[in-house]
Order: sequence, then C-alpha cells, then structure tokens
Amino acid sequence: GPVLMLAGAGTGKTKALTTRMVHLLNTGTARPNEILAVTFTNKAAREMKERLAKRLGKDRAAAVTVSTFHSLGWRILREHHEQLGYRPGISILDETDSQTVVRDLLPEGTAPEMVRLSRNQLSRWKNRALAAGDGDVSFDSPGEQSIWRLYERYEEHLKNLNAVDFDDLILQPLRALGQESIRLAWQQRVRYLLVDEYQDTNETQYRMLRALAGDDGRLTAVGDDDQSIYGWRGAQPENLQQLGQDYPALKVVKLEQNYRSCAVVLRAANALIANNPHVIEKRLWSALGEGEPIRVVPCADDKEEAAMIAAEILHRKHTSRRARWGDFAVLYRGNHQSRVLEQALREQRIPYHLTGGTSFFERTEVKDLMCYLRLAVNPADNTAFLRVVNTPRRDIGVASRGHVAQFAGAHHVSLFEAAADPHCRSALPPKSAQSLARFCDRLIATGDRGERSDPIEAVRDLVEAIGYADWLREQTDKPELLQRRLENVRELLDWLQRLNDDTPGQGLADLMGRLSLLTSLDTDKEPDEQVRLMTLHGSKGLEFPHVFMAGVEEDLLPHRNSLEEGGEAEERRLMYVGITRAQESLTLSYARNRRRFGEALRCEPSRFLDELPADLLEWRGRDEDADHERTRERATAHLAHLRAMFTD
Repeated sequence: GPVLMLAGAGTGKTKALTTRMVHLLNTGTARPNEILAVTFTNKAAREMKERLAKRLGKDRAAAVTVSTFHSLGWRILREHHEQLGYRPGISILDETDSQTVVRDLLPEGTAPEMVRLSRNQLSRWKNRALAAGDGDVSFDSPGEQSIWRLYERYEEHLKNLNAVDFDDLILQPLRALGQESIRLAWQQRVRYLLVDEYQDTNETQYRMLRALAGDDGRLTAVGDDDQSIYGWRGAQPENLQQLGQDYPALKVVKLEQNYRSCAVVLRAANALIANNPHVIEKRLWSALGEGEPIRVVPCADDKEEAAMIAAEILHRKHTSRRARWGDFAVLYRGNHQSRVLEQALREQRIPYHLTGGTSFFERTEVKDLMCYLRLAVNPADNTAFLRVVNTPRRDIGVASRGHVAQFAGAHHVSLFEAAADPHCRSALPPKSAQSLARFCDRLIATGDRGERSDPIEAVRDLVEAIGYADWLREQTDKPELLQRRLENVRELLDWLQRLNDDTPGQGLADLMGRLSLLTSLDTDKEPDEQVRLMTLHGSKGLEFPHVFMAGVEEDLLPHRNSLEEGGEAEERRLMYVGITRAQESLTLSYARNRRRFGEALRCEPSRFLDELPADLLEWRGRDEDADHERTRERATAHLAHLRAMFTD
C-alpha cells in the first residue's frame, strides 16, 4: 500500500529506499522487472543501483529499473510517439535551443531578457500540466496572455521539428497516460513504484506518478518538506500533503535520526526550520556527540570574508592529521560570490573545485557534434541544421542558407529535406551546391549506419570525415585551449562508447536520446583532494566535515528577489539545507560591505542568524581574549604552511 517516508537530512533515505526494494523482492510482492524507482538525478540513480547490486547481486539488481523522471518520460514518449503525433527520431532540445526557438518566434529585435522571461513562462505552464490550447486559463497580465498565444506557435514549431523540450519529457508522457489503454498497460508493467525527493515534484510530475501508481497506491514516496528549495522551477512541497488526500490509507513513517551531523548543528537546524509551517512535525537528532559551537564571523567586506575562510581552511587542514582538502566546502547563495573566494584560495595555493561552471554539454565543440548527431537521427531538426551546415566552413554562406530556408517554407519541409532536394540546390552556386550535397549525403549515411551497424564507428567516421579536429586547430590559437577542446571531443565519444557498452544493440537514435538526458553533474568528476565551492542549491544531497556559509546577509540570504515574491519560507529552507551539510564544524560569515555591480553596498546580517539559539553560537568580536588566541593559532598554522611551501 501507499507509504510516505518523511526523511530528514542525513537520515539514510537512500538506504531506506534500497531496503524497501529488497523487502518487496524477498517477500514476493513484486518481481525485479515490476519495480520502478524514480529520482531526479542520474547520480542518485547510479548510487541506488550500486546499493541494490550489493544487496541483491548484479544480475538481479540489473532487472530493477532505477530511472530519473526525464529518462522515464523519454522511455514512455518513444514507446508511444505515434499516439502523440510524433515521428520516429525525436530530438530533445536543451535550454539554449529552446530559447533560440522562442527568439525566432518573437518579433525581430526582442530584448534577450524578454526571450528568457517568455521561455520561463512556457516552462511554468508545462510544469503545471497546462498544454497549449487548454481552456479556462487565467492570466495575471496582458503580457502573459500574449505569451500564451506564443505557446501555441511554439508547440506547433516543435512538432514541425519533431522535437521536444525538457518539460515535454514529463508533459507528453502524462498526455499518453491519459489514454486508458496506455495507462492500464503501464500499471500492469509497474507493480510497485518508489519515488525519491518527492517534495521536489511539480504538478505534472505528480500527475504522472499518480497515473502510474493507480488507485491502489502501490507507492513509496520519500521526501522532506524542509528541503524543498526548487520552487522557482515548479516544485510543490504541498504534494506531500496531497498524497494523503489522494490515498487516505497512506502510512507515514518519520526518519528523524541523523547519521551525518553533530548535535549542535542539528539543534540549530531544528530551531531555524521551526519558523516555517509544517503539516507533519519532525525533529532531527544525532548520537554522534555534541560537537563544537557554530562560529559566526562578521567581516568588513567580501575580500576580508574570503581571506578569513581561506585562513580557517589552512588552519584546520594543518592542525588535523586526518583532514583532507576534500573535507571542506564553501557554500554561497549566488554564483557571483565565487570570484573573490577563488582568488583568496589561489593566493594561498589551496586546491579547489568550482561546481556549477559551464556544463560539458554547453561547450561549443560538444554542442557542434551533438547537433551533427541530432540531425543524423532527425532530419527535421532545423535548429541543429542551422548550427552545423557551415561548421566547419564549407562555402554555404548566408545567401545559400536563405535560399534553402525559402525553399523549405514554400514546400513545407524541413531545412535538411530542402537541402537534400536537387531542385533546391540547382539554384545555388555550383561550389555551394556540391558542398551541400556532400553534407547531406554524409549525414544520411551516418544515420543509416548508426541504426544498421556499429553506431560508435559511424560517429567516429563522421568526426573524421568533416575534419572537425583540423577545424578546431584553425580556430584555436592557444595550445592549452586547443588541447582542452580536443579532449572534450574525445570525452564525448567515450561517453557514447560507454552508453553503447551498457546496453549493446542500440541504434544511434537511442544513444542520442540517452545522451541528451545527461546533465552537467554527470560529467563532473568527484574531486577528492579539492575544497568544494558551490551554491547552496548545488550542495543538496552532499555532506562535508567542515562547512563555511559565506554571505549570510539580508538581500542575499534571504535573497531580495525571493522575498519580493513571498519566498521567505523557501529561503529559510535553503539556509537549513546549508546548515545540515555540516558534519563536524560550521562557520557562518557575513560582510558589512559587499561589492555588487562595481559599487560597495552596505549589508546587514541575515534575519536567520537571529533565529539560531544564542547558546549554540560563538561570535567573533564579542570575546577579545578568545579572538586573540584564535588569531595566534591561525598565524602559527599559516607560518607552518609557508615553511612547507618553501620546503617543497
């Protein structure tokens, strides 16, 4: 029956989920191929698979489906594409490609900010399960009404491209499950459903899960309303409450023992989050000992704050025999805060890893080759065609591309189909026509080989045939940058090879679909011997012995924009997430002055500091003798570090 595990931070929810699956199998409630576990990230899915393999053995665990929401949606969409009006070879547009489509549909000269806002509004509607053409939609402004009209054109354009955006990977499967025959077939296939991070589901995801679980509620949901920090992308923590309304027989199990943090950290977290409303109360506790007080450090400005953090990391690293660089994390509200922190760490020669930089799949060379492959499996992908038709340069200029576009419009075909048509090419200069014919023939051959034989060999031959490595050498004047770009190309090919090895016998279209679902997190190598720099949002699910939270200030944490939209409770949850990342020590800092957009701004300490119990805090500047002793200790550690540097 339906179960909700209300699992606080660090209470072992992954272990609980894994144990639940093992129990279902060992009691004969479900067979391995009848269990479906859904989570939000590929990393979490991999971890669950690894734990299952340890408990069940590799073969038995492999039969259990552990999937992300988007991978599950992609599977349903591909299986039922005809019923939804799609052709084989659907392309998945990433956020950049989706914004390009929106930009092309808006009047020429539309400001980039308006393009972004329009795309975000389309995403919000899809996350609320609102499809283009739905009636009874209320609008908050005339601007929203005009974006709604754009929505229908956007969807029509995507259908013409035979493409979907990431929001469609949930919305379109929900449409498919709305058909009774499809829904019943999936309910027969999925005898038991388990869902991780339930508090992060949006309306569309909730409805999709509800359709899969059926009226019987063969469902285990794991969530924590105190860690719901993705309201800006449609997450609804109230879905935890909705579960009890939809399934009156729901059994609630509270996991409150934290296996991560010391007692001081948990008491502070409990006191903070108690200021938010709760449907079901819970309090975290720990058997790991009291721990040291939480340090609160006021700083003159952001440079002093960064220097303090670097000095504190050095001190702890060199006064503890077992401390590694990877034991330290610096968390902050906004990416703009990282620059001064990076500078301070570099000055002290402290190795660090910045999480949340440019996504692997956003790099130019990776996007180029991904567009080649998208076009090979889906000739209707106009966005991909425009990106690569003249990359590397092949004498297909603006005028030639314009003629192809006119021909495509007049004959209601895709750009690639127009380019492949001899009648279209006959009006082009001979050199351009020949280059365009070779381009089309090569991609058609790659797509055909990718489905009929070894897709990896087909891809490698394509990269060689277009001379992409030589093109990078022509375009890149710095040897170290060229090396990185060539390495990115090799890494992309290696990714494809690994995906193919995981599931042999797939065609290129299947591989591209799976590759499109991977996120930048999947390409980040876990840095063992580096200090971690990351946003509070990026830290969710991680833990570190020593945590520093920088910029605990009004208008930053809580953020001004969020406050203006009534988001104080979510900002408090974000602070709670940051606090509960710490295992042994936690340092909170704020600057009295911070440079933003080139000017120094006066800052006030965050209201959240007043919500922490005073007896758990140790404020710098309130006890001169203690401050003097700490300064002396840090100076000694700094000198020891300098001696070690000169010795090296």
